[in-house]
Amino acid sequence: MIIIGELINSTRKAIAAAIEAGDKAAIQKIAKDQAEAGAHYIDVNAGAFKDREDEYLTWLVKIVQEVVDLPCCIDSPNPPALEAALKIHKGIPMINSISLEKERQDKLLPVLAGKDLKVVALCTSDAGIPRTTADRLKIADELIKLLLDHQLKLENVYVDPLVQPVATDKAFGIEFLESVTQIMTRFPGIHTVCGLSNVSFGLPQRKFLNRTFMAMAIAKGLDAAIMDPLDRQMMSVVLAAEALAGRDNFCMNYINAYRGGKLEI
Repeated sequence: MIIIGELINSTRKAIAAAIEAGDKAAIQKIAKDQAEAGAHYIDVNAGAFKDREDEYLTWLVKIVQEVVDLPCCIDSPNPPALEAALKIHKGIPMINSISLEKERQDKLLPVLAGKDLKVVALCTSDAGIPRTTADRLKIADELIKLLLDHQLKLENVYVDPLVQPVATDKAFGIEFLESVTQIMTRFPGIHTVCGLSNVSFGLPQRKFLNRTFMAMAIAKGLDAAIMDPLDRQMMSVVLAAEALAGRDNFCMNYINAYRGGKLEI
């Protein structure tokens, strides 16, 4: 499972305050904590600061990569901010995100085209968020073709079928899970990703539901998630689910986590 650490996001009050204050130590501690917990990418987002996003996003990439040897997931639909951040990023970044929405396509494709980077591809269009597996697959098919036509590699595409709250429609969970299976089957080599906490919106014991849904999604083939790697119980679920799904050779990741005292039930 590819873990994208979600915590350095300017929509969180503490992060916004640290960015405004130039509190480098606070941001770097969160980056190091996520890396030590098992993150493979560190998401950075400065979108709350529309007038200074270029400056702040570049600063975040710079200071994060000073202390962790990981690529960033650069979280912005703003081309100038992305281009500024890409100039100083070390390694192969991930861009979050593009979709079939015409305005977003027109802005982002020139930034992404022909570059050696990874991209989150959202299954949404100008018609809105799809409700069914068939609708998601139609968007995924068009979006993947569009990205390949612009010289991105299939294995660098991370399709997000978009999780919706089951409290509003009992079918949303199953439709998402089936979409993951279909996308992974139709496009060998591609990745699927999501931020799955939306599944539990409006319901009690949300973390319990999220963890259960994560295990179900891994069983269906999900291989990347935008999540909080400091949630030790969620990380333990990921390790257990991957072992049970046959994605952990000889269960060594699970065993090593147990030996290292990292499993939390």
